[in-house]
Amino acid sequence: MKFTAYERTLQGTGASRRLRRADKVPGIVYGAGEPKMVELDHNALFFALKKEAFHSSLLEMDIGGQTQKVLLRDFQMHAYKPLVLHVDFQRVDETTRLRKKVPLHFDGEDSSPAVKTDKCLVNHVMTELEVECLAAQLPEFIAIDLSALAKNQSMHVSDLKLPAGIKAVKRGTLNPVVVTATIPKEEEEVVAPVVAVADKKGAKPKKNEKQNQK
Repeated sequence: MKFTAYERTLQGTGASRRLRRADKVPGIVYGAGEPKMVELDHNALFFALKKEAFHSSLLEMDIGGQTQKVLLRDFQMHAYKPLVLHVDFQRVDETTRLRKKVPLHFDGEDSSPAVKTDKCLVNHVMTELEVECLAAQLPEFIAIDLSALAKNQSMHVSDLKLPAGIKAVKRGTLNPVVVTATIPKEEEEVVAPVVAVADKKGAKPKKNEKQNQK
């Protein structure tokens, strides 16, 4: 994806406040050289942030007629207004090795034996995966084929077939679950409690002989 940024010379809270009033967003680009203060059009950035690829793929930033490759690293939103307050980008090149969370796209679920034959519920435990790779190899998403998923089967990170050069980031010896297929629990029949009903005249139940003798 390509977007346009403009070099920013004024800094500080007051300058940032004036930028926001002018529908601009202050930002910074760091890495592979000196940090550069930038500003972006608010509406263009706001709608770009709604796109999955803007968060997970290598971006082309046009600034001053030159194109730089960057990654979105962070952004701040207003507490309750749909306003972007600040944005951070990391400048990278083809040889930069990085870690980034990438979305998972699931396919083939409906045709799997777990769903088609055994009517299982498929739970996507993870929706994104942190990977390590060269910047040039960063995928926009990772596709996961679930067409062979079986009843009561779990798919772990170690089971994923990642593209060449892409390595999953693991924490120690942990091997997180990505997907599970479980049989839905049958709803238990609810039996309504039996309530004693008085006769039509509203008479109280008759006492037995022992109760009458008391």
